[in-house]
Amino acid sequence: MELKLECEQEADGRWLAEVPELPGAPAYGPSVEEAMTKAGALACRVLAERLEHAQARSLPINFSLQIAA
Repeated sequence: MELKLECEQEADGRWLAEVPELPGAPAYGPSVEEAMTKAGALACRVLAERLEHAQARSLPINFSLQIAA
């Protein structure tokens, strides 16, 4: 499973990071690093929940980063 972690800066200076393959799980942070860390952790929680409830099968997971300034 390949997941992309996308990040962009909002007009108010905050950073928004999300994994497009897991809709509904955006994360904000004051820095790009914090937003990406939060989004990565949230993606892991979503995947764990899906595995726990047999909504997905266990696969190797790779994250790739894409940052828009």
